[in-house]
Parts: sequence; structure tokens; C-alpha cells
Amino acid sequence: MIAVSLLLVSFTNQAFAYDDEKFVVLETNLGIIVIEFFHEDAPNHTDNFIGLAESGFYDGTIFHRIIPGFMIQGGDPNTKTDNKSSWGIGGPDEKVDAEFNTIKHIRGIVSMARSQDPDSAGSQFFIVHQNSNNYEISLDGKYSVFGRIVTDESFETLDKIALVETESPNRPIDIEQVKITKATVVSSSEVSNLLELSEPERKLSVMIPEITEAVTPLTGYQKFEITEHEIVFSAPEGWVVQQPEKTQENSPDVVAVGPKVGIINPNITLTIQQTNQKTFDELISEKTDRLKVAQELGSLFIVSKQITIINDNKAYVIIAEGYFLSNDKSFDIKFKEIMIYGTEKFYTLAYGNDITDFDSQLPRFEETVDLFKILSKDSSMAESVELVEEGGGCLIATATYGSELAPQVQQLRELRDNTILSTESGIAFMAGFNQFYYSFSPTIADLEREYPVFKEVVKLSITPMLSTLSILNYAEIDSEQEMLSFGIGIILMNVGMYFVAPAIIIYKIRKQL
Repeated sequence: MIAVSLLLVSFTNQAFAYDDEKFVVLETNLGIIVIEFFHEDAPNHTDNFIGLAESGFYDGTIFHRIIPGFMIQGGDPNTKTDNKSSWGIGGPDEKVDAEFNTIKHIRGIVSMARSQDPDSAGSQFFIVHQNSNNYEISLDGKYSVFGRIVTDESFETLDKIALVETESPNRPIDIEQVKITKATVVSSSEVSNLLELSEPERKLSVMIPEITEAVTPLTGYQKFEITEHEIVFSAPEGWVVQQPEKTQENSPDVVAVGPKVGIINPNITLTIQQTNQKTFDELISEKTDRLKVAQELGSLFIVSKQITIINDNKAYVIIAEGYFLSNDKSFDIKFKEIMIYGTEKFYTLAYGNDITDFDSQLPRFEETVDLFKILSKDSSMAESVELVEEGGGCLIATATYGSELAPQVQQLRELRDNTILSTESGIAFMAGFNQFYYSFSPTIADLEREYPVFKEVVKLSITPMLSTLSILNYAEIDSEQEMLSFGIGIILMNVGMYFVAPAIIIYKIRKQL
């Protein structure tokens, strides 16, 4: 079995159980938090947390990351120091392998924080503050739930900590308010006023049958007219097509599963939802919010985002990579998701596959999208939408600095997404610039990877440009005129540095000769 991109989750029928012998009591300056454990769901994480608590590891640490409505995060030994730049990256030398399970991340749940590596959990943990479907989508099945808080005072303390005043990036201003003064391991008999809680909520199952036989994919397409939705869906020939029961609003209406040619089965899904009179931009904003949590936690990386036109309808395209769970195994999945907007409904077509095999079946998905038809007159009539790539690869900068996560690359992305694309003139500029940039940048990036000396030359060449572009990060651009003024000024500055100044120097040298 394998889960489909962001839309499907696996479910294993595990019996609820927890260690009724041991609880952990966290004493803070704002109250007490009592944690019980789901030992059968996450035995290694439970033992690790209890062991750290018994050793005094958590004493004196703080809740260093506080996001009201989402969670509070603590357990970093670096927070015992004044070096705030190191907060959030500390932990013990020994790591705990992932124990992803089906428990939902709802209010009061205690889960393990980690880096992008699913097996990187150490000591840091977070407690969910409020229920949110957006957060559940981003967290469920991707972070190891190992406990929950179990007293009224615990929930009161959680609310108090969540309301503590913070500064960027989500750090408490008064750390004394959120300090864990003492972590104590106690038996259940020592805890009073325990709430009568039921079994933890778990994700519903929406499973796709696995095609185990490795076969050569066929090249044709099988068309299905789904009359109740007034659409035509075309799946690759030889793929198993199902219309599963729609258990949630965002559950897929159609699922197509292809033969396994690599680690997992490729899959294509179609999800149909009502717009509920929401605009195209509002739906994009909602999707961005849902994905933001996963991005912040490192479990999802957005490769590119794009607004375009598909079959005369506005469409929003996302390509991303992330970790997903199936049968207690973690997979590196890449997916492409296309949201097609109609006035009454929007239609989400998604393709998911293992990262290494993603490109092999991508043409089959793109053909499926091309053949997709809305039979009703539910059209967004979007002839005027501009094609803008937001989050596309900064190929040259990535090759120069070695990683998509390099500060210089992130600087360029933030500048583009938060500043340039905030105005119509900026959008128009990027639409034209992208066509020019991507005509030569792949070649430059390939040469950088092949010739280290050339890479260093490029680095020296683009560093001054990055310095000039950083000016826009500090500029308050509130109008089209201001964007044009700053943009023209920076262009002229770079022309001066790269062309005028060298020309003057060369001229003077020749004159002296």
C-alpha cells in the first residue's frame, strides 16, 4: 500500500495502549504539564523521553518556539545558554528512528520534533495547542506521536504558554515564563485529577491497492465520463482506477494506480470540491497555509509554484518533495498537484511517485491533465491570467552555493516571492525574465557542476549583484511606482558595476598604453 501525495494517509489498526506505570510531570513557571505515553505506538520515543526526564536532561530548558493555535516546542539543551542563534538545533548525540503512527495531531498531543531526516528525533518535542485540519494534514503520519497531556491544569498551562509574548522567530521574550524548572518521572498512582480520556483519535483509512507485478507500462488511455460530476477523466491504460468512498471533503473522488516499476506504485488522483464562493486567490491562500506548517517543520520542500491556464480555466500548479508513510516505512515522494478552478467547483489532479522514478511517469500524468474535461459550463474564463513561476529553481545560485537551502538562494527566493511578486509590474517583469533566464541557466549550472574553477568565477561574479538586490529587502514598496523606481535604480547600478565601470577601466588602461 502507498499513500497518495498530500491527499491520502495510511491507517494501521493498532490497539490503544499506553504505559500506565509512568507519567512525566513538567514543572514550569506557568504551571504543571502531565504527560501520559502511547507506549505501543511509539515504544522507542517513549523510553527515550522518560530516560531523558529521569536524567535531568530537560531541567532548565525552555519552550523556545511558540505559535499560538499551533503548538509549543521545547526540549533543546541549547536553550540553557544565552546563544539564541543555537536554539532549535540542539539535542543528544543519539537519535531515535521514526515511529510514525496513525494518531492525529489534535489539542494536547505530544509529538517528537525532527529535521528533514525522519530518523533525526532526539530530545525536542512539541505539544499541539489547538485542533486544526491544516496542521493535521501537515503533521499526521509524518511525526512520531508518543503521548498526550492528561489533566485540566496541563491544558491551562498549555494555553498560558501559548499566549506568552514572542519575537521573531516565534521565540518567547520572557524566557523565565516558559522554563521547565523540573521534569519528574512518576507512577500513575502519584497523579491526581486525571481526565477520563478515550482512545486517541486516529486517521481514517483511504488505501490504494498495490499492483505488485512489475510490467511495462502501456501507452494508451482509458476514458471515464463521471456523470454526477460532469467531467471526463482519462487514466493511463493498464492502471487500476477506483472511485473510493469520499470520507472527507478533501478525499479523492477518483484514484488511478499504476504498475510498480520502482520502489512504489505511481498514482494519480482527482479530488472535486465546492468553491463555496471562494475566489481563486483565496483557495491558493488556503492551500499555502496548509503547506506552510510542513515546510517550516522540514517535512516538505516546495520545488516550484505556478499560476497558469489549463483548458480555459485558471490553474495553480505545485511540485514538491516530502516524506510519506506507508506500512511503517518512510518514502521520499515527489508529487505534482494541479488545482483547476471553476466558478462552482475546483478540481485537483495530483501525481505522486518515488523521487527517483517521478520523471518516468510524469508524461502520463501530463497527458491525463490535457485530456481532463469539464462538461458543465463551470469555467473560470481566465484568458487574462499571466504565467508566473514563483518558487522555481534558482539554478545558477543553487549550483554556485551548493544547495537549495543555502542562505544566498533563500535570499533570492524571498526577494522574488515577498517583494517582486507583490506588485503587478513585478509579476510582469518576472514573466519576461523567466523566459530569458531559463534559456541559458541550465547550461551555466551544468558547467558549474562540471568545472569547479568556473563555479568559483560565477560566485565572484554574482556576489556584487546579490549585495545590490538585498536593498529591496529593506525597502518599503507600497506601490507600482515605488517598485519601478527601485527596480530601475538597481538595474542601472548593476549595469554600472558590470559594464560601465569595466569599460572605463579598460579605456584608461589603453589610453596610458
